[in-house]
Amino acid sequence: MKKIPALPILMLAPLLLLSGCNLVVMSPSGDIAMQQRDLIIFATVLMLLIIVPVIFLTLLFAWRYRASNKSATYLPDWHHSTKLELIVWSAPIAIILVLGTVTWIATHRLDPYRPLDRLDAERALPADVKPMTVEVVAMDWKWLFVYPDLGIATVNELAAPVDVPINFKITAQSVMNSFYIPALAGQIYAMPGMQTQLHGIINKPGVYEGFSANYSGAGFSNMRFKFHGLDQKGFDNWVAQVKANGTALNQDAYMKLEKPSEKDPVRYYASTEKNLYNKILNMCVDPDKMCVDKMMHIDMMGGAGKESAENREKLQYDDRGVDLSVSPDHGAEGAKEHSSVKTDAMPVSSTTKSDDNTMHMNHTMPGMNMPDSEKDAATPVQTKN
Repeated sequence: MKKIPALPILMLAPLLLLSGCNLVVMSPSGDIAMQQRDLIIFATVLMLLIIVPVIFLTLLFAWRYRASNKSATYLPDWHHSTKLELIVWSAPIAIILVLGTVTWIATHRLDPYRPLDRLDAERALPADVKPMTVEVVAMDWKWLFVYPDLGIATVNELAAPVDVPINFKITAQSVMNSFYIPALAGQIYAMPGMQTQLHGIINKPGVYEGFSANYSGAGFSNMRFKFHGLDQKGFDNWVAQVKANGTALNQDAYMKLEKPSEKDPVRYYASTEKNLYNKILNMCVDPDKMCVDKMMHIDMMGGAGKESAENREKLQYDDRGVDLSVSPDHGAEGAKEHSSVKTDAMPVSSTTKSDDNTMHMNHTMPGMNMPDSEKDAATPVQTKN
């Protein structure tokens, strides 16, 4: 039986290890993600200009000056060479200067808050193009996408026409998450009470994976959605489908939707309540809560005085009712008290009252189609009593 050479097998081993990997980051379909990929490749190649010669010379010196090589020059008193020092230090300094310059330029060019100025590397952005706005809300454990210009919304499904800039406005309902579509652009954090932005564009039709890249609790593993890149006709048909099969997303519907659930199916909303996203951003969809922007205005004006004591309940944004002062580390008694608290949603923030009756806001920030049958319904989170 003919023996198979061992060296080729060893050389192919790394490729076998990568065979199960999804290399979408290195083969994206959006211009922003492509520019990020090019930056990764450039930086890697530039650093390999140092790494490869160092590895090669290390092996060469170890072989040439081995103990059994009696012909190698032996200089026990050698300790310095100006020429060698210049070579050793000039090459890394030059690479650092080039890498730093390119990274600085790319960092500003790829700023997620910066509007796009081109469709791709070969096409400039037309003057009459109108970007599409999508309002993104990270929930427990699902994604809500609101299209304010179209008056529709979806859960766990996102679509956009090819070669149309997308302006994402991103926030979270409870805890910190990270909005990430590798084929489109880099990940951007979603935080409650705050808004981040992302500008992106998809250049190739297809169905792409989107997910949360920041751990956010029990249902994190299934917090995924499909992003559909469609031609204009396909996108118009998708919008028509949402309007035909969807329901209304109003305050009451959102209050039910925000309850934690896992493995949620795709849901369509044919209409959305006006300014719903702003209420989510300001954590006051619940009419009994004070909006964050109103609270900030009161603070800016110097506070509301003693009468503001009645605002305490309005400022408790923790929608689980969890007492954040109790932790499992407080022993069996604390754990027992902690387990008796209602746990319907992830804690976001709470208000505490100090000895001098001063109110303090405590924000937690770990790390920043309708179902046709009961089988397709979302799996509710099981709570302990």
